Order: sequence, then structure tokens, then C-alpha cells
Amino acid sequence: MAEFPRGFLWGTATAAHQVEGNNYSSDLWLLEHLPQGLFADPSADACDHYHRYKYDIALLKGLGFNCYRFSIEWARIEPESGRFSRAALDHYRRMIAECHAQAIMPMVTFHHFTAPLWFAMEGGWENIRSVDWFARYCEQAIKALGDLIPFACTINEANIPLMMTLMRATGKPNDVIARNHQLAAQRTGGQRFSTFLTGDGQAATPHLIAAHRKSYDVIKAHTIAKVGMTLALNEFQAAPGGETLCAMARSQINTQFLEAARGDDFVGVQTYTRVQIGESGPLPPEHGAERTQMDYEFYPEALEATLREAARDAQTRLIVTENGIGCADDQRRIAYTERALKGVTRCLADGLPVDGYIHWSLLDNFEWLEGYGPTFGLVAVDRVTQARTPKPSAYWLGAIARAAQSH
Repeated sequence: MAEFPRGFLWGTATAAHQVEGNNYSSDLWLLEHLPQGLFADPSADACDHYHRYKYDIALLKGLGFNCYRFSIEWARIEPESGRFSRAALDHYRRMIAECHAQAIMPMVTFHHFTAPLWFAMEGGWENIRSVDWFARYCEQAIKALGDLIPFACTINEANIPLMMTLMRATGKPNDVIARNHQLAAQRTGGQRFSTFLTGDGQAATPHLIAAHRKSYDVIKAHTIAKVGMTLALNEFQAAPGGETLCAMARSQINTQFLEAARGDDFVGVQTYTRVQIGESGPLPPEHGAERTQMDYEFYPEALEATLREAARDAQTRLIVTENGIGCADDQRRIAYTERALKGVTRCLADGLPVDGYIHWSLLDNFEWLEGYGPTFGLVAVDRVTQARTPKPSAYWLGAIARAAQSH
């Protein structure tokens, strides 16, 4: 593997709801437990990371990484509107302090898909008041934690709601989502129940961009942390006849958000595959193409393409804040990551300002609507005992990280 610059971040990532367990006050916890719902499994105990974080951070350190990207949970910190939990903030302060004690750079995400139930009951990100509510939460959190945070991500994959809305327009179950929202509203007494993953992305997008901008200013006012947002960037490729739709998809899903990141300290690039677009919309992978457990194409070269796109459109520093693969064969994870990293080195050789590579994910965890089926982790987790077992890919990537840091 080619040489990486001094100070390059080598990390793995998790999201609170996917690993902590028992996030009772969140919007998705309710949706997970609706009859005939959207989710294959409820999150339940997840990986019990809420109690086992010290072990997991030590494991990450022992493998050779120097950075841990994780999220703090808004639903735990503000379970009722305007009422903030000192106990939850103290928990996350201990967690961030543990990273420093292990010489691990903490990168803290303030919103990773889930929100408090009260927020969803008010229409979530479709409500213009979401901008101020999110900024209020960020201000409380950064006042309590900011002196320990060197990197902050405001909103994880702020373009995902729009992307998912456009994908559902090509055949995803809008009726099932509508029924779940209606049932959730009936159970809670909310009038316009909506979540980040299942809401109207067109309505949410201006509020998400505004919330990022406002929370960026709030966080910068209370810390010297480097602040940015992360984006889900597919490499969009036009198939014959799909040139116009492809350009429209790239503009709406990628470009407008990358341009919104201009002036930030960095933008997080999160890439897993490419999307080919024909004259009627997104196409399935070509016949015979290797697919992942998420049923999209095994295509690690997409990362290089999206890094170059982000450098052009965002005009700021870049960090790969997620990249990985859900697969049963760990050797395919190694092959995927090796090819993705070669793309990163080509970007570095061309002078692109890439400051780190953070693999998704540290642990096999709760993969949202797909439940516990897909396994993205470098570390396997026994669903009964919670025992952690590093996979060969964990040792392989950790060795690369350790060797790069020794230069």
C-alpha cells in the first residue's frame, strides 16, 4: 500500500442507535415495534456498546487505529422537548474522555438518523422548526462536551432523505411507510409523524441544510473543533439514454449538498457503490455483477470518483468518514477495502486534501430496516453473549493503519 501523509486519520465508525441498545425515547424504536412494520428486526440490546464502550475503544486501539467516529444520541440527551439529561451528557463525556485516555481521536456525530420521539411527532425534519430545535440540542451538547471534541459532524448523510425519497419514487413501498406513519401518529397523538429515514426528503432537504449551517455556527462558537457534515455520495453513472436523469440525480443528491459544505472545515465522504441510471431511472447491477448483502454492486472504485467530485464541488478538506461492505465472506471485505484504499492513494498523489479513512463499521450491528442480517463489521458480535471477535479484515486493516502511522 502506498504511503499516507503524517497525521492521516485511520479509524472505524459506529452510530449510537445501531450499537448502544435500548434507545427507548427515539423515533425509530417506535417504528421498529409496529406490527407488520418496516424493520426486519427490532434493535433491542444492539451491541450493548452503551455499557461496553471501554472494551470496544481498547479493542479499536489494539488493532492499530487512531480515530473513532461515533454518534451521541439526541433522544437520550433531550428525551423531552427542552429538557436535557445531565446523566446522558455525562455518559458521553466519559466516553469521549476514554478515547483520549486510549490515544484515540474522537470524531463525534451529533445526528445519525435517529431523533427524539417528540421531534418525530412534530413532523421531524419536514417541520421548519426543526432547524432551531436541532441547533438548541447542539448548543447544549457542545457546551457540555466541546472541550473534549476535536472533530464534530453535524448531520450524518444529510442527503439521505432526498435520496431515499427519489428511490421510493421508482418503486419502494410508499404505502407501507404511510401506514406506519399513520399508526405511529395514532399511538403517540402526534399530528404529522415523520422520521429522517422514512419522511419526505424533498420537504426535509432545505431544513436539513439550514440546520447544518446553524448548528455549524453554534458548535464553532463553543469549541475549537473542526466541524463539517457527512454525505452519502454514490458515483452516478449514465447508461445510454440516461444522461439527463443522471445529471439531475447528481445535481440534487450530491452537488447541492457539497456546495452547502463550502466554508466548512471538512466534508465527510461516505461511499459504498455506484448507481447506473438509464432513461427511466436507476438500473439494477449488470447481469453477473457481484452484489453485497445490501443487494447493491460490489464496486469499491466508486470512492475515488466521489472523492474527486467532493474536492471539486465542496472545495474544502475531505475525510472518508464511511466506506465498507456488508458481506459474509470476510476476504471480500479485504478485497473491497484494498481497492478502495488504492483509489484514496491516487487521490492523494494528485494533491486532493484527503485527511483520513474511517471504515464502516467497527462492529456487526443493527443495519436499520435490514435488521441484523447484513454484517459490515471488522469485528463480529455474538447476538446472545455479546462476545466480540475480530475478523481477519480487522487485523489486515489495522496493520496498514499501524504501518502508516510509523512513518
